[in-house]
Amino acid sequence: MHTTTDGPRAEAQHDKLVAAVGASYFPLALVARLPYAMMVVGVLTLVVAGRGSIALGGLNSAVTGVGTAVVGPLIGAAVDRFGQRRVLLLVSALNCLALLAIAWVVYSPLPAWSVLLVALLVGATAPQVGPMSRSRLVGIIGTRIRPVRRSSVFQTTMAYESGADESVFVFGPVIVGLLATGVSPAAPVVGAAVLTGVFVTGFALHPSARVADHADSGTAGAVADPPAPVRELLRARLVVVVTGVLGIGLVFGTVLTSLTAFTDDAGQPESAGLYYGILGVGSAVLALASGRFPTSFRLHTRLIVFGLVLATATVLYGIAGSSGAGLTLVVVALALGGIGIGPLLVSQFSLGSLRSPHRRSATVMTMLGSAVMVGQAGSSAITGWVSDLVGTSAAMWCPVAAGAVVVVSALVNRRLTTRE
Repeated sequence: MHTTTDGPRAEAQHDKLVAAVGASYFPLALVARLPYAMMVVGVLTLVVAGRGSIALGGLNSAVTGVGTAVVGPLIGAAVDRFGQRRVLLLVSALNCLALLAIAWVVYSPLPAWSVLLVALLVGATAPQVGPMSRSRLVGIIGTRIRPVRRSSVFQTTMAYESGADESVFVFGPVIVGLLATGVSPAAPVVGAAVLTGVFVTGFALHPSARVADHADSGTAGAVADPPAPVRELLRARLVVVVTGVLGIGLVFGTVLTSLTAFTDDAGQPESAGLYYGILGVGSAVLALASGRFPTSFRLHTRLIVFGLVLATATVLYGIAGSSGAGLTLVVVALALGGIGIGPLLVSQFSLGSLRSPHRRSATVMTMLGSAVMVGQAGSSAITGWVSDLVGTSAAMWCPVAAGAVVVVSALVNRRLTTRE
């Protein structure tokens, strides 16, 4: 985490982040995350219902992730250069149009490639409020929080931010499921467009955006303080963190798509989002609780411990799909997986922030956010193909491979940390 040296131009120092950013910030930033959490699930549900193919739905989810993976870090780089406000206002407007377009094109007579094109635009214009919020708050902590309090506030903030992400990843799929079953399969993406237009725009216009941009640039003309070169983003110590976050995205995608196939076999494909929300219940609770973990429980150790918890959950999930144990074991596996995912995300994003090159905070945070999305989307496509070709039971073993990626990246990170 980079901090700005205190000086005469620094404004009032605070002990608490709420006082530094204002009471309205956290509710606004929380709701503004919902559209991002609804997109992949909403596109998958919409295409499966509108076009009648799980494989095509998974492919569209993958294309959405490709758009995010390619353009997301570029949006982060633009934020590091031009500030959050201008970039987010433009991106949110484009994303609203893309979401409304896919709600129409799925039910139109246009060919499948046109649906894929619009799904690409949905991902490319996705406003990643979670990474932007982390980057914004880290900048404010470095300038508006008293130095003696910065370390503890940083740890608590990273825990809260991951808990907030997990909360919306709980409620996002639940909202998708409720809207899809209660209104129409197109309702979730239309709702995401409305939330983006109102709350992401509000997040962009919040006064904290200017405070964070000023803190990150250091001076109005920041020419004398350029960001670190791009090659700094490719160092192993940062790449391994991105890989770990990618593994979490792989878990999300493999579970979501195989669970959709599981509920489709039961004649209720729209209910997948409701069951998927179970994955995030323990995750949100443990993410928030991880802010209270002792400092002796180091980040690299947390990655290994909770990575093994997640890997165990994926094995139970696969057994549930092939043993005929049914929904009960699936629910147990999802709940256990959530217990692992929450602290993993807190630790991964904390490491990402601590290892961010100078004035590349927004770029790194969007890299991590994009890694979640591309992992979720790409694995959705592969799992959908496995489901169609081999069957639901085989698809429910796909999360095991995703869990292995998380564990291996944690072990590699441990080795890199030891060297340092």
